[in-house]
Amino acid sequence: MQDAHEPIRDIAHLGHVELLTPKPAESAWFFKEILGMEETDCQGQSIYLRAWGDYDHCTLKLTEAPQAGLGHVGWRTMSPQALERRARRLAELGYGKQWIEGDIGHGRAYQFEDADGHFMEIYYESQKYKAAPHMSSKLINQPQRYTGRGIGTKRIDHVNLMCSDVTLNRIFLQENLGFQLRECLQPEVDGIEEGAWLSVTPLVHDIAYTRDFTGNHGRLHHVAYWLDNREEILRAADLLIENDIFLEAGPAKHNITQAFYIYLYEPGGNRVELFSGGYLIFAPDWEPVIWRKAERGRGVYWGGTLPTSFRTYGTPVRAEPQSVQEERPLTFDPI
Repeated sequence: MQDAHEPIRDIAHLGHVELLTPKPAESAWFFKEILGMEETDCQGQSIYLRAWGDYDHCTLKLTEAPQAGLGHVGWRTMSPQALERRARRLAELGYGKQWIEGDIGHGRAYQFEDADGHFMEIYYESQKYKAAPHMSSKLINQPQRYTGRGIGTKRIDHVNLMCSDVTLNRIFLQENLGFQLRECLQPEVDGIEEGAWLSVTPLVHDIAYTRDFTGNHGRLHHVAYWLDNREEILRAADLLIENDIFLEAGPAKHNITQAFYIYLYEPGGNRVELFSGGYLIFAPDWEPVIWRKAERGRGVYWGGTLPTSFRTYGTPVRAEPQSVQEERPLTFDPI
């Protein structure tokens, strides 16, 4: 029995994300040839991919579907016992769905929904990537050699989910899965929380929730992959433009998390972020940073604003109320 006052340490890290796409061939081309990811497996309507610095067999499952959107988010637990504890808790709360025997890349998993209806799963057994001889690196502490294909994304970093109630969803993660709040966007002291950045690792966030201003539920804002430095982000911008990939925002720097970024849409319609910089958190008593309107300024660290689509565009794409369409441009940056 866990002490009610002891922090929950049962979730280890973000394991994988499943994206749905109505254009499977085009999306696969983008992730493999433009982002430089490796296809490790395929099954049915899905292919499985990883970045060159990912240690697991796969971190992205790309599945053909009628609409773009989030299939699910996979979280690895600290141990088999941690998996059982969290599954019991989620079942008791009524968020649990079912146990599955596993999928390519991982073993037995417990599936559930968060407070907004995003589909997730937790698992412990994970298949490590084993490089074939032609993909092996001389650095034996590196999962594979750097291929230099396309942008060359290094690893999965985080996922951002749109939701109707940020506070409700972040409390769900904090109280039931042990996530820690790192930064929070609440423009007015007594106002609505518009964004929350949480993690179970030293990363500034493994997941973010941002307010869906259309009033919809369960949508994806973006999945983010890491590059090692700003210069790689700038090089990525050139490659994306040369390949006619729509850049929604950036390159630029966020206030929140201090990250250097680009936002783009992959051919299936899902938003993807390329992410670098930021900071790490090691203190167990970290005090969440709360951003008010005065500190946020014009929306990004170097000035300027982000497009209105940041508060309204998510996948699956749904109609926006007229009241949202007529609102002024966005003044926050939900990374």
